[in-house]
Amino acid sequence: MVRRGSDGVPVESRHRGPDVASHSLTATDFINTDEQWSTHNYHPLPVVITSGEGAWVADVAGRRYLDFLAGYSALNFGHRHPALVAAAVDQLGRVTLTSRAFHHDLLGAFCRELAQLTGTEMVLPMNTGAEAVESAIKVARLWAHRVKGVPDGTAEIIVADGNFHGRTTTIVSFSTDEVARAGFGPFTPGFVVVPYGDLDALRGAITSRTAAVLVEPVQGEAGVLVPPPGYLAGVRAACDDADVLLIADEIQSGLARTGELLALDHDGVRADLYTLGKALGGGILPVSAVVGRRAVLGVLRPGEHGSTFGGNPLACAVGRAVIALLASGEFQARSRELGAHLHAQLQTLVGHGVAQITGRGLWAGVHIAPGGPTGRMTAEALMARGVLCKETHAATLRLAPPLVITRDDLNVALNAITDVLTR
Repeated sequence: MVRRGSDGVPVESRHRGPDVASHSLTATDFINTDEQWSTHNYHPLPVVITSGEGAWVADVAGRRYLDFLAGYSALNFGHRHPALVAAAVDQLGRVTLTSRAFHHDLLGAFCRELAQLTGTEMVLPMNTGAEAVESAIKVARLWAHRVKGVPDGTAEIIVADGNFHGRTTTIVSFSTDEVARAGFGPFTPGFVVVPYGDLDALRGAITSRTAAVLVEPVQGEAGVLVPPPGYLAGVRAACDDADVLLIADEIQSGLARTGELLALDHDGVRADLYTLGKALGGGILPVSAVVGRRAVLGVLRPGEHGSTFGGNPLACAVGRAVIALLASGEFQARSRELGAHLHAQLQTLVGHGVAQITGRGLWAGVHIAPGGPTGRMTAEALMARGVLCKETHAATLRLAPPLVITRDDLNVALNAITDVLTR
């Protein structure tokens, strides 16, 4: 018989001894607990982070590391940015959740400020990036049916190969990464995949059933790939010619990561819908949104879509503080200036253990030359030198330091990267 306490928790499952945050526990202790109790859907580096500030984190043994991943752009403003922490703490003392069953005093202001920042007309607040993408897909299909006259259940959305838009069943249905897909079928229909950067293929895929083109202005998971010059403007023109929506997934590329507020801004292109997330929550909590034209988002009617936590007061408070940081333009400028230095230094490695450098702003893909170490091996070697980043696919490092990083700290990481890849 299982013995239970007054709260119903099995007595045997209670933690005995010191608290799990005790300094008497080693990294191995924490990792072993993770391995025993958490699902193995990630393969993290063997480091256990216990604190962070700015571009730096520390592990349970007190060793400091430069964070060169920034939560896949969720930590654009670094760890515990004072303005964001202050906004969260202040709101925690007021109200954190009402659900959308009621109005609250921050939602309208958050939506207005985000729309004004992004030059859009309407905001649909959600929580995670995948939720934002799912919401954009639903809105595009509904728009195609109600506005364009596409028969219900027949709308198609064109996507690019190498894409990464999330992990839900619908989203992996149009992934070309077999690791993300294998075993998860049956898959959701209604998607057409074309090569990334191939404008002719995209134009050839558009039919009378096409509702939208969904594209990453920079493909992050694929290796921080920037499309050919003129491609994104060509996608916009193709969409205009066929009365098709352009949906830009700016969840990783947006909010100053590439040196502009939105990565599409580099090409002077405007989307009908943008999906935003990651940095919108300031590294404090999940906050995402679909922003875009009123004529598109306005097709939704009460009851047709929703989220218990979407647009909650705490999310809005942090989101507004994020918007205020971005409105100054400081972080866009930092990404442009430090990003130019990052890419210039990384380019010197090409031909010396590196095949190619891709990316834009403070975001880079380091593609290791054939015959060299794997991306995992390189990430582990950098960890040993106090720099944390992560591989994507077999032989590419994805670098995305927080935008608050100093030039001196950037050089510390660059020296470590040079040492590891040219030894």
